[in-house]
This record gives sequence, C-alpha cells and structure tokens, in this order.
Amino acid sequence: MAPTPMPADPSLLTPLDDDASLEAGTQFAELIAGYLAQTHAGEGRVGTTHAPAELAAQFAGPLPAEGKPLAAVLERLRREILPNVTRLTHPMYMGHQVSAPLPAAIWTEALISALNNSTAVQEMAPAVTILEHQVVRAFAALAGWSAEAGGTLTSGGTEATFTALLAARAEAMPEAWEAGVGADPPVVVYGEQSHYAVTRAIGALGLGLRNGIAVPTRDFRMDTDQLRAILDRLHGEGRRVMAVVATAGSTPTGSFDDLAVIGRLCAERGLWLHVDGAHGASALFSAVHRHRLAGLELATSLAWDPHKMMLLPLSAGMVLVKTERQLDQAFAQRAPYLFHGRGAERVWDQGVRSFQCSRRADALKLWVALERYGTRAIGALYDRLCATTQALHAQVLAHPSFAAVHAPASNILCFRYVGRPGRASPAPEEEARLDRVNFELRQRYNRSGEGWITTTVLGGRRVLRCTLMNPRTTAAHLERLLTGLAATGVAVERQGAA
Repeated sequence: MAPTPMPADPSLLTPLDDDASLEAGTQFAELIAGYLAQTHAGEGRVGTTHAPAELAAQFAGPLPAEGKPLAAVLERLRREILPNVTRLTHPMYMGHQVSAPLPAAIWTEALISALNNSTAVQEMAPAVTILEHQVVRAFAALAGWSAEAGGTLTSGGTEATFTALLAARAEAMPEAWEAGVGADPPVVVYGEQSHYAVTRAIGALGLGLRNGIAVPTRDFRMDTDQLRAILDRLHGEGRRVMAVVATAGSTPTGSFDDLAVIGRLCAERGLWLHVDGAHGASALFSAVHRHRLAGLELATSLAWDPHKMMLLPLSAGMVLVKTERQLDQAFAQRAPYLFHGRGAERVWDQGVRSFQCSRRADALKLWVALERYGTRAIGALYDRLCATTQALHAQVLAHPSFAAVHAPASNILCFRYVGRPGRASPAPEEEARLDRVNFELRQRYNRSGEGWITTTVLGGRRVLRCTLMNPRTTAAHLERLLTGLAATGVAVERQGAA
C-alpha cells in the first residue's frame, strides 16, 4: 500500500511562522504594556457601559472561515475588547478578590503558554513539576508543617477545599471511593461565614447538605463556644465528624477564625481541621499580620490562593496537607497510559493527586514572582493593602453618609450608605428602603465608570463591600470613592428609585 502523502501547501504554516516572530510578540507586548500604563495611572473608565445583551449583539455572527492579518485582530482587541473589560489594574477598582497582577507574572503567562508543558506527569514538564514540589514544601513550612507535608496547585480555593475534603473523606471512609458514602455519611462542621465552596464540596462528595452543620459567628468569626457545644452534641449522638472547616480571611468581611482554639478543639477529638485560607493565608509573609494565623500549624489541610493577596494572575491556587500520603490516598485510580513512573519517579507526577489532568505550568509564574520580588516585598504588599483598607475605614467613620459594619481584619471592608449628610440615624422602618438604596447605588456607581465595588448582605441588611487589591490605590482614591458613592446615593434617593 502506498503511503498517504503529507499535505504540501506551505502557505498553511506562513501565518504561524509570522505570529511566532519577535515583531508579532512586540505588538502584543505593546498592547498589554499600553493597557497597564493607562490603567495604572488611573486613566479611563473602570468598567463597561454596555449591558450583556449589547455585548452579545456586538460579537454575534458566524465564526470566520478565513483569518485576518494580525494587525486587524489586534486593532479589534484594542477597539472592542479593552473598552469592555473590568479594569482590575485601575486604582479605583475595589471590587472582588481578584488582584491587579504583578507585572513579571503577567509576562510569565505568555511563557507558560509557549512552553505548554502539562504538569500532570513529570516527563511532560521536567523542570516545572520539580518547581511545584519545591514551592508546595516551602509554603507548607511557612504554615508550620514538617517536611512530610505535601500538596498541589489548583485552579483556586474552591478546588483546593474540595480536594482537601476529599482527602478527609478518604481518611474517615477509605471504602467510599469504591462503595460510596452509604446511608449514614459523616458530618462536616463549618462557620456560617464560610465560602460556598464548602457546601458545594459537601454536596458533590455525596454527603448531602443535611450533613453539613453551620456554626454561628460572633463578630463575623466562628463562635468557638458554639463549635465546642456542637462537637459535644454530635459525639453524644454518636455521629461521625469528617472534618471541621475554619476560615482565614472570609469572603464577606475578610475575618479570621480563631485557629488556635479551633485547632485545639479538633486535636482533642482527633478531627480533621481544614483551613480555608484562600484569601488570608498570604498573611504568613507579613510580620505585621502573621499573628492572625496563629494555630495554623494545628490544621490538617489548607487552601491558599496566591492569585489573591500574593497578586498573581488567575489562576494560581494551592491545597496543602500535613502529610503527602493524605493527598495520595484521596485519588485511588490507575491510568497506565499516563502514570507509569515507579517509586521515586512517581512522586513527581502531580496528576495522581489532582482533579486536573490538563494542568498548566502555573508553578512557573509563582516561582518567577518570588524570584523577582522576594518574600519581603510580598509581605510588604500585603501590609500596604491592609493599611489602605484601614484608611478607608477611618474615612467611612468620619463621613456622615456612611456607617461602617465592621473593623477590617485584612483588605475587605463593608459599610452602608445611611442617608444624606446631616440626617439622623435611620429609623428601623427605613432599613428596608435603605437596603434598596444601597443596592441601586452600587449598580449606578459601577455603571458610571468612575469606580467599581461589590455588595453583600450582612445581618440581613444590604451593605456596600470594598476589597482593596491594588497597591496603587491611595487615600485620594478612597476620598474620591466615598464622594462618588455619597453623590450617587443622594441622586438615587431624590429620584425615588428606591
């Protein structure tokens, strides 16, 4: 049989070769650098004015059968995409817990894509799998754990917490992987301020949400007296506890649970303690804020998101366990087409302890960021963001139109618009109306393009929520924020939209 001829059209590779050139790379770099320079300087709008339906219409149409010149594609990026993004690198962005990323890590993202090494198996990413192991062990040491600790990078805190609770299930129910959890699954105990990742994991692991028990909070932290009472009650009822989940840097308020007390309660009872430190674990780099994680060494597992307070670009999450064996036993699978290392060779394969098989070399950007800036700068950036949030808190306290809901423990602050300057505290019957005012106020302010914040509900009341994720945000930006919010609130009330 004659061999099938290879396609001979040389034009097929021409655009690929052109786009791999220094000239093409420079065009992309100039686009990115221009965007960063503009937003870092606080120029332009923070968000888009267009509704989702308008954007959908703008990008409607069939997929192109023929390609365009790179210059035309870049121009469309510049004209249609960049004006319609949320500009996290703008100092007036104070919204969700997504960072203004470190520049060296931004450029490393391009290198990661160029290498395209999958870190599921060491042979596919010889250097980066080693880097991942080294980084994991270094971070575990920061948490106060021994060299027996292990872990892996994840897409973020949700996957990290899910992986940790899967490992806890394997410890409590080794038969669950094959036989399921049965009719009497164990219980997971968590704080009512926990991230939804906890209840999502409880449901996805087959435990059932009725076997998740939320502990009330006191001042937005897990009430440890209530936790003790719940654990004692469960023991008296003969119910198994698979894990207790504490939070270090909660999503609503940035609060830290008392890990030392919770850790002792779990140690006394032989319970798995998972700490969701996706937001706050980076305080370990800060001499000023490290004390908020006192007791972390008592935990069994930890979720940590360097893409939050270490200011890495998405995604860069991490799950750590006190002994690597705990993670290895969580995934009881074989895949001879992929995992065929033996002994020491197999240790380096990250796919055996991860949900992901197609795994980006995200450890590389973490390593580059640490090499470029060092741990002292990472800690100083953490301190700066927290100090800026303290300054915002002080400005809120001094402003007659707002009421602070809590004192900040990190870089998150919730406060409430309470009315026009000079108005007395709202009567109880006006609280529901002010809920509507605060909701509409945030919507209008964000649409204005002047700034960007979020909102949540605390104690049954609608509040405004700011997360300071950009070290370029200054006291002047904070003053501008409150001035803009107050003016928007007055406009909402005058127009009777609430």
